[in-house]
Amino acid sequence: MSEKQGHFQRAITLFDAVMIVSGSMIGSGIFIVSSDISRKVGSTGWLLVVWLLTGVITLAGAVSYGELSSMFPKVGGQYVYLREAYNKLVAFLYGWSLFLVIQTGVIAAVAVAFARFTGVLFPRISEANVLFEIQNMPLLGGTFTFSMVQLVAIGMLVFLTYINSRGVRAGKWISNVFGSTKLVALGLLILSGLFLGIKQEALSQNFQNVWQAVSFDAAGQGTPLTVAALVTAIGLAMTGSLFSSDAWNNIGFAGDEIVKPERTIVLSMALGTGIVTGLYLLINVVYLLVLPLHGDPTATDVLGRGIQYATDDRVGTAAAESIMGPVGAYVMAVLIMISTFSANNSILLSGGRAYYAMAQDGVFFRGMARLNKAGVPGVALWGQCAWACLLCLSGSYGELLNYVMFSVILFYVITIIGIFVLRRARPDAPRPYRAWGYPVVPLLYIGLASTFCFILLTDPENSKFAQRGLLLVALGVPVYYLFRSRFKKLDS
Repeated sequence: MSEKQGHFQRAITLFDAVMIVSGSMIGSGIFIVSSDISRKVGSTGWLLVVWLLTGVITLAGAVSYGELSSMFPKVGGQYVYLREAYNKLVAFLYGWSLFLVIQTGVIAAVAVAFARFTGVLFPRISEANVLFEIQNMPLLGGTFTFSMVQLVAIGMLVFLTYINSRGVRAGKWISNVFGSTKLVALGLLILSGLFLGIKQEALSQNFQNVWQAVSFDAAGQGTPLTVAALVTAIGLAMTGSLFSSDAWNNIGFAGDEIVKPERTIVLSMALGTGIVTGLYLLINVVYLLVLPLHGDPTATDVLGRGIQYATDDRVGTAAAESIMGPVGAYVMAVLIMISTFSANNSILLSGGRAYYAMAQDGVFFRGMARLNKAGVPGVALWGQCAWACLLCLSGSYGELLNYVMFSVILFYVITIIGIFVLRRARPDAPRPYRAWGYPVVPLLYIGLASTFCFILLTDPENSKFAQRGLLLVALGVPVYYLFRSRFKKLDS
């Protein structure tokens, strides 16, 4: 069979890997979520603390996780680490969630963000521009509509999947070109803000009472936060910042395609997360230098609305307009288009390798266990594309992502605990890299990330999302046994 002729090619160098890590992490979130964070914590100091704490958690996870990637530098990444530390069922529950919404939901959301910002340049690309509509579809809320935004989003996914199906070199080329362009553009935006865009109004407001924690509602009414309420507010605010900093682990999925994977994976995760954490902190400093933190939701200009009430939470666009005037909106639209295009390429490239590893273990669709002539898991890539396109059509990806953010962090915690499990179960196994700061740094990650999960699970407004996320994971148990029994019958 021609599909079996390919083999993995070690073509991803350290530079490529850093571009994939940083490219996967930086999408559209950094340009949006600071608005919601500032409403939850209500002060300059606590806004920066949320981003700093997010950076600490992400870096601690990356330098700890690297021990597992050096022990098992194989295609499949986190799925393989969970399988080796625990068993196939635990690994499948992660892979099931990854395919159902963690990876594909992010892909769909980023594709729609790309299409929406393309609409800033080309107004015909709008959700108001409905191409056709179908009535009486109860499963889709009664009416199914297909807009230009969905068409462009799906077109982007099909194009990037096609490129990546042509071989790992084609996919990494896009990551390198668009990823480096994105980093340079972000650097220029930061420099513009620091040297050209500082507003006295923002300075005078933002750097007084920097630790006065207040929660604001949609109408602009503030409620002072007690110490306990502040801890909860920080945890809830980190939902957005952690989501914006996620996908740092994606490079591990491509283990068999990486040059010197035992060294390259951990180094690229450390460098990539370090670069992104630094950029995120600097971008938020720029926001605070060019826009007031507090604003009025009824104001009609970017300074009046401030960071808290930037139109549609697009604080990045508001900052660009503050620095450059009306042209700033178009500059930011182009930057976000580049950013989301690069992010989706890196996420698409990585995800298919996890499903390939699952299929190789006989717990996922058998067709995904094959490599095409170009040496990549073509069926897995196209399967991922198809499901992400369905999520784009359904419009449910945003809601699903709320359900699984709890599960994403929970699986990271379980994976990092796997370091301790394997140290005890396989003390003599080769470890080209040992978790930096062991056991303190891995325990720091486990403690902080578990606290975040606990806050989500116990908060009255957000507990339903955490519970549904757990339910989504639990549904994978019968699916796992269904796959296993089905493939056993086929092989017998």
